[in-house]
Amino acid sequence: MPGSAIGKTLNYGYAGNVSRSSDAIIESRPVRLTDTTPVNFGDPVVLNADNTYSKFGATSTAAQFAGIAVREVKQHIVYSGAGAASVAYQPGDPMDALHRGSITVVCNVGTPTAGGSVYIRIATNAAIPAGVIGGFEARPTARIPFRFQTLNGKPARWMRTRSQK
Repeated sequence: MPGSAIGKTLNYGYAGNVSRSSDAIIESRPVRLTDTTPVNFGDPVVLNADNTYSKFGATSTAAQFAGIAVREVKQHIVYSGAGAASVAYQPGDPMDALHRGSITVVCNVGTPTAGGSVYIRIATNAAIPAGVIGGFEARPTARIPFRFQTLNGKPARWMRTRSQK
């Protein structure tokens, strides 16, 4: 039974994993207390005026982009049985965000190619049901007004896809 016990391809990591740490710059700030949605590992985040992070959303702009939520081992003080608390940062939690470096993210639309542009969706489009507001994409559409830029102004690029060897 070849291939039935061990997969044929390896995963490049989970969303939010820093893939190369030698040049990574990661900063910690709390998630804004008034936010109603948690920030999942690997989500783009914005920096608020009160020095907190929030999930990148429909009203966010490229100038507000602050980084990508890093997957961390979260220590629980109270175990309430809520599994979602361990895969996302809840409002008020301290959160690490990658400002510079390489990180694993989920591409919701398109097929990433090495060196290709990275986009963030800011509006829904009924013709593209896989598009998620605040999600990363590999192809532009009329409803994605900007290409994802790094903090130093250079365009972000896909490094490698899961299917590439």
